[in-house]
Amino acid sequence: QVQLVESGGGLVQAGGSLRLSCAASGRTFSRYCMAWFRQAPGKERELVAAISWRGGNLYYADSVKGRFTISRDNAKNTVYLQMNSLKPEDTAVYYCAANEGWITTTTDYDYWGQGTQVTVSS
Repeated sequence: QVQLVESGGGLVQAGGSLRLSCAASGRTFSRYCMAWFRQAPGKERELVAAISWRGGNLYYADSVKGRFTISRDNAKNTVYLQMNSLKPEDTAVYYCAANEGWITTTTDYDYWGQGTQVTVSS
C-alpha cells in the first residue's frame, strides 16, 4: 500500500503561482511513477503531469506545458507540482497518484490522494 497526502492548494489570482506537494508513505516510493491529475466541476479527471520513478520520463498535458513543472525528491518521498502563470481554467481539485508502470493514456493508477483544491480568480 502507498498512502498519498497532497498539500499546497488554495486561492490565487490569475497570473500567480502555487506549489503542490504530495507526501508518500508505505511501500518504496522511488519505485513508483507519480502523476498529478485534476478534475473540474462537471468535467472528467485529466492527467496534468507525470514523472517516472527516476525522473527520466516526463509528461505534460498541452494545456499546462511551459507553465507547470513536475519534480520528485525520492529521499523525501515527495512529488511536487510547480504551477506558474495560473489561469482561471486551471481551477480544479488536484490529485496525486502513484503507479508501478508508466501510464499517460488512462486514469488507471494504483493509488490516489484525497485531493487539494486550487482556485484561480480572474
